[in-house]
Amino acid sequence: MERARPLARRPLVTLLTAAAFAASGLTALTSAARAADADLARNGGFESALDGWTCTAGTTVTSPVRSGTTALKATPAGADNARCAQTVSVRPDSQYTLSGYVQGTYVYLGASGTGTTDVSTWAQSAPAWQQLTTTFRTGPSTTKVTIYTHGWYGTGAYHADDISLTGPGGETGQPPAAPGGLKTGSVTSSGVALSWSPVPGATGYAVYRDGTKVSTVTGTSTTVTGLTPSTAYSFQVTAVNDAGESARSATVTATTAQRPDDGGSSDLPAHALVGYLHAGFANGSGYTRMADVPDSWDVIDLAFGEPTSVTSGDIRFERCPVAECPNVESDAEFKAAIKAKQAAGKKVLISIGGQNGQVQLTTTAARDKFVSSVSAIIDEYGLDGLDIDFEGHSLSLNADDTDFKNPKTPVIVNLVSAVKTLKAKYGADFVLTMAPETFFVQLGYQYYGTGKWGGQDPRAGAYLPVIHALRDDLTLLHVQDYNSGPIMGLDNQYHSMGGADFHIAMTDMLLTGFPVAGDANNVFPPLRPDQVAIGMPASTNAGNGHVSPAEVTKTLNCLTKKTDCGSYATHGTWPALRGLMTWSINWDRYSNWEFQKNFDAYFG
Repeated sequence: MERARPLARRPLVTLLTAAAFAASGLTALTSAARAADADLARNGGFESALDGWTCTAGTTVTSPVRSGTTALKATPAGADNARCAQTVSVRPDSQYTLSGYVQGTYVYLGASGTGTTDVSTWAQSAPAWQQLTTTFRTGPSTTKVTIYTHGWYGTGAYHADDISLTGPGGETGQPPAAPGGLKTGSVTSSGVALSWSPVPGATGYAVYRDGTKVSTVTGTSTTVTGLTPSTAYSFQVTAVNDAGESARSATVTATTAQRPDDGGSSDLPAHALVGYLHAGFANGSGYTRMADVPDSWDVIDLAFGEPTSVTSGDIRFERCPVAECPNVESDAEFKAAIKAKQAAGKKVLISIGGQNGQVQLTTTAARDKFVSSVSAIIDEYGLDGLDIDFEGHSLSLNADDTDFKNPKTPVIVNLVSAVKTLKAKYGADFVLTMAPETFFVQLGYQYYGTGKWGGQDPRAGAYLPVIHALRDDLTLLHVQDYNSGPIMGLDNQYHSMGGADFHIAMTDMLLTGFPVAGDANNVFPPLRPDQVAIGMPASTNAGNGHVSPAEVTKTLNCLTKKTDCGSYATHGTWPALRGLMTWSINWDRYSNWEFQKNFDAYFG
C-alpha cells in the first residue's frame, strides 16, 4: 500500500498566523540586526561536494544545476526519504529566512530545533527550478538549528541547489588548539596506525596524509589504510569544532612494510582449480553433491548467499530444495562432505551475490548486518572464507568519487570495512576471493565512474577501489572473462571473447597494472601472479565466451611461458600464475569434466 502523502492545502488560519508572525518578525528587526545578517548555510550551493551536509542517500551532480557547477541529487528508497541536513549556529530570539531552489516531486525544505515552531515548506511538483522560502524565529535559549531538505517515500530523485539561511550569526567561539603527541603505531604493508593527545573543546579530528585530508574521526586514534607497500608517507592531524579547524600538528612519517609473500594463500597448491558449485539450485545442469566433487577442485565456491533485500545486508544461504534437486543430500551429509574436503586440503567458501543477488551496503547498519549474517553462514557450515561475486548494480561510484585509492561512495567503503572485519575475526587463514566482471575492472583503463564530464556509467571500474583496498588480504582475484563486451587492452586495441587473445590481454592488465581512465598519474598497481586466476565458462551451456581446451592451453602457455602468444604482446612472463576458475563445477560435470581434465593435463 502506498504511503499517505501530505495534504496540499493548509487551513486558512494557519496561513494567516504564519503571515502575521512573519510580518511581526520583519518589523521587529532593527537596522543594526539587518546589517549583521549573513548567509549561515555552509556549502549551500554544493560546490564542495557534500561538505557540511549529512545525507542518507545524496550525491552531487553536474546537471541539472541552478548556479555554479554542481547541485544536490538525493533519491528516496524504501523507508528513507533521502534527507540531507546540517546544523548551524544561530542567536537566540532572532529572525531567520531559509531559502533554496528545488526540482522534483514532493521536495521539502525546513528547519528543526528552532526553540519555537519548527517550519518547513515544500513543492508538490517542480519540473524546473522552484524557489522555496520559509521564516522562523529562534527561542530565547536556542543557539543551534538544523536545516534540511528531503523527498518523499516512493517518489523519484529530487534536486536542490543554492540553499541559504539568512540572519544574525551565532557565537561560534574559537577553533581548538592544534593536537600534540602525534605518533605512529603498528605499520603494515597497507596501513599505518596513528594516535595523538586529546584537545579540549574539539568535537573531532581531521587526518592528513602527505598534505591531503583523508578522513575525519571523533576519537584520538585511527588507522590510515589503502597504502602502497614499501612507501614513505607523512601524516598530520587537526582538531575541529563548530568554529572551525585548528592549525595542523607536527608531522610524523612512516614507511609501509613490504608486501607479504603469501597473501593468505600459502596453503593453496601452486596452481589451483577453482569452481562454483550450484548448492542452492540446479540451473539446468543438474545437482552435484558435495561428496561427488572430484579432488581436482582446490577451491569450491558455494553459489550463492543472497540478501533478503538489495540494501538490507542480511545474507542468507538456502540449499537446493528437493523439488528442484531430487538427489540433494541432507544438511548433515553436506556438512560432513565439507569437512572431508577440508581434510583433503580443499577450501570451501560461501560466494555472495551472483546474477540475482544484488547487494548494496548503503549504510553502516547494512554493513554490520552483512558481517553478522555472513559470519553465521561461515560458522554454521564450517567454511574457509568468502567469495565476493557482486554483479549488476551492486557496486557503482558516486559522481564525486574519482580516486580509486581513496573511495568515499558508501557501498564501496562499507563493503571494504565489512570484509576487513571478517578477515580480522577469522584471522590469517581466512580465504578471500573475488569474481568481478570485466566491466568493473579492466574497463577502468578507459572509464572510471561517471567521468570528469559526467554521463558515463557509474559502475565502470567500480571494483578497482575494493580490490586495491583489500589487496593485502586478497587470496585470489578471478575476473569473469565471459559474458563481456569488447574491452580495450594495454595495446589500446579492443579484444573480444572467443579465443586465447581475450584472456591473455585481460590477465596481462591485472599482472602489469594500468592507468585508471587513462591517467598516467593514477595507476592501479599490479597484483601478484599467485593472486590471479583466469575465469572461464566450463562449457558452451555455462555462458558466453567459452573457448576450447586448445585455446585454454594457448592462454596458459603465453602467460606462464611466453609461447603461443598470438598478436598480443604481454608485459611479462608469470610462471607463478595461480590457475583457473570456472562457472561451474556442475556445468563441467554436465560436459564430462572437459575443463577439469584439461587443467589436470596441463599442470599435472
